[in-house]
Amino acid sequence: MTINEDATQVPEADSRDTTEGRVYSVSGGDWDDVVADAAHDERMVINMGPQHPSTHGVLRLVLEMEGETVTQLRSVIGYLHTGIEKNCEYRTWTQGVTFVTRMDYLAPLSTEMAYCLGVEKLLQIEAPRRAQLLRVMLLEINRIGSHLVYIATGGMELGATTAMTLGFREREVVLHLLEHLTGLRMNHAFIRPGGLAQDMPEDYREKVTEFVQTMKERLPLYDKLFTGQPIWRNRLKGVGYLPVDACLALGVTGPVLRSAGLPWDLRKTEPYSCYEEFDFDVPVDNGADCWSRYLIRVHEMHESLKIIEQCLEKLEPGPVMVEDKKVAWPAQLSIGSDGMGNSLEHVKKIMGQSMESLIHHFKLVTEGFKVPAGQVYTSVESPRGELSAHLVSDGGTRPLRVHVREPSFVNLQSMPAMAEGGLVADVIAAIASIDPVMGGVDR
Repeated sequence: MTINEDATQVPEADSRDTTEGRVYSVSGGDWDDVVADAAHDERMVINMGPQHPSTHGVLRLVLEMEGETVTQLRSVIGYLHTGIEKNCEYRTWTQGVTFVTRMDYLAPLSTEMAYCLGVEKLLQIEAPRRAQLLRVMLLEINRIGSHLVYIATGGMELGATTAMTLGFREREVVLHLLEHLTGLRMNHAFIRPGGLAQDMPEDYREKVTEFVQTMKERLPLYDKLFTGQPIWRNRLKGVGYLPVDACLALGVTGPVLRSAGLPWDLRKTEPYSCYEEFDFDVPVDNGADCWSRYLIRVHEMHESLKIIEQCLEKLEPGPVMVEDKKVAWPAQLSIGSDGMGNSLEHVKKIMGQSMESLIHHFKLVTEGFKVPAGQVYTSVESPRGELSAHLVSDGGTRPLRVHVREPSFVNLQSMPAMAEGGLVADVIAAIASIDPVMGGVDR
């Protein structure tokens, strides 16, 4: 290929020879642009992240500062990109659950719920009542665990190390319970199209009741240690201000929106999975700052306990998966004594019934079930806000397109509005109040 002499030549990267060979120096384009903008000025440009512990692991913030004041903030994402949505298009509808649960790894059940509601809408089926109530119970247990991580990590980032110790102590109780109920501490893949992977263990009622009592005893401690603590209050009050009109303009949802005075909670406004039957409040505040978001999340944990108790009252024996044998996999399978394979009784039944039964079982597991052509958009209220799944089917055994509206991704664009004009120390408080999970942002 011949290059015209008039063509603009791209400058080569600077290089230097070392004992190990020639080394090239290459810098990022976005960084060069920012530094060029700030040249010959009193401003200073710094990178906060992506390795900074207070930016939730893999979020990069490019801060332009005058002294201690942030004049411009740019969020740079993509350091945890996993291609989950694209991977779903190469798996069956049931296998997709195993992928989407890994987006928001602090509230995996919420993503499973949005995805499965979409698949069920395409199939025009509805999960049995017991499955719907158990879904609500698991979602609320998961919500408590997610908010505990917010308090733990947010407190630690601001220097309140006791918050970290207490928050993770309580979250461990949540994870133990979820492991007992679903078999896994995180990334459960327990909510499946048509219902649940399996029914609850026999002692689930006692375990959940014990959990509720433990949390009722321990949650007031957070009010004593933080809500009434003047240092904690002063550190959050008036920081990260984002009024309701800015929230609506940016598409912000969840506790950040409710902290600005708008009681938008999909469990109330667009209820799903029997939520309309439950008696609970939607905490709202009008401070529109980090302090209000903290109060709302603490209050929400108390409301979640109320919902869990009501679930236990409403639950009755029944199936946890639809009766349609062409969809109901793998909930109908029995687990073997090793906890992994199928039980001998199940294998004997499948092998002994008929060749057609065996072939159907094999094809259902390997190929998956067909979903009628169409597209749906389903939403749930995750701990971080409105989480939605847009699914497109061409009538095959795997999705044509999967896209998830992740609240962390949308809410993160409010960072400049919250932080610009404030101090660099308050940037940390603002990030913590959004409570972003980067697995959901990058996907």
